[in-house]
Amino acid sequence: MQTLRFGCRGELVRRLQQTLTQLGFYQASLDGDFGAKTLAAVEAYQQHHGLVTDGVVGRRTMGQLGLDLSDEARSYDGEHFDVGLVQRICHDSPAQNIAYHWPRILDAMLDEELSDNDMLLMAVATVYVETGRFAPLDEYESRFNSTATGHPFDKYDDRKDLGNLGYPDGARYKGRGYIQLTGRANYRDISKRIGMNNELEHDPELANDPDVAAKVLASFLKRCEEPLREALANDDLKAARRLINGGSHGLPEFSRCYRLGKQLLQDGLSS
Repeated sequence: MQTLRFGCRGELVRRLQQTLTQLGFYQASLDGDFGAKTLAAVEAYQQHHGLVTDGVVGRRTMGQLGLDLSDEARSYDGEHFDVGLVQRICHDSPAQNIAYHWPRILDAMLDEELSDNDMLLMAVATVYVETGRFAPLDEYESRFNSTATGHPFDKYDDRKDLGNLGYPDGARYKGRGYIQLTGRANYRDISKRIGMNNELEHDPELANDPDVAAKVLASFLKRCEEPLREALANDDLKAARRLINGGSHGLPEFSRCYRLGKQLLQDGLSS
């Protein structure tokens, strides 16, 4: 699916402008140029309808606008990402887990307009490294999150960078889900981003529900999309991993998954 954003030109932009004019959000010429006036109109429309106000016209915004997507709807890289491919990339994760969880993750990625190969591979490699078994899970106790003589996850209790307010926030907002969402601030922010208001902050265990976990993963990747795409474009997988993990934990496994997926896609699409 084609995504429209600032700087785009063409017939689809003109159709976008025409639709926005009919809805009362655009009052300039239908020139097919996605400039400042079109951007302002898109943002006003998104804000009015409770969409993410980023000025980008992707799957959600186009669908809300009622633009005809019949020709574009299936032209996304996600059609190559079937369960079999993910099972080959994550060959030592349980096949039944991948069969159950990957379709949910793919749907969430499509909803966030992250349907290209780079971002889908980012999702696959992240879930593999963060869970090992390709299913949501709780963060394990370790020397990185708990002291030898204290209570579980006490090292997280007073982490201001995570938005934690002291005991028992460390254990309450430990890592969960496909991406190991961690910290009160992240639970609060992502909960709002996926349309759950403050539900995740109030009931953090919801982050392990497969459908919720898929939305959390996709929203987290969307939140850092711009620097993430830049890192992937530069083949800087260390920087890409740092944007998600905050460090380089699991970098070798992450890199192996990502590069294997790239190779399998290249081989499959060229055969």
